[in-house]
Amino acid sequence: MPGSRYMVILVYSTSHAIRAEKILHKAGIASKLIPVPRHLSSNCGVCLRIDPSDAEAAEEALEEAGMEIEGLHGI
Repeated sequence: MPGSRYMVILVYSTSHAIRAEKILHKAGIASKLIPVPRHLSSNCGVCLRIDPSDAEAAEEALEEAGMEIEGLHGI
């Protein structure tokens, strides 16, 4: 998203967040587990923060690994 400082990937559980982090690491995409920002809803209290320039590659890597995400939001 233009103007976003970073993107957050929302997932359905903490175990999904950890799995997604491993998938992104293998794909060479830097990520960090963080608490879900209050203004975003999630079934899980943890999300992944990534650089906006990595958003498309991250979505592709997660999709190729069969990982379903709840959403991708610019912050």
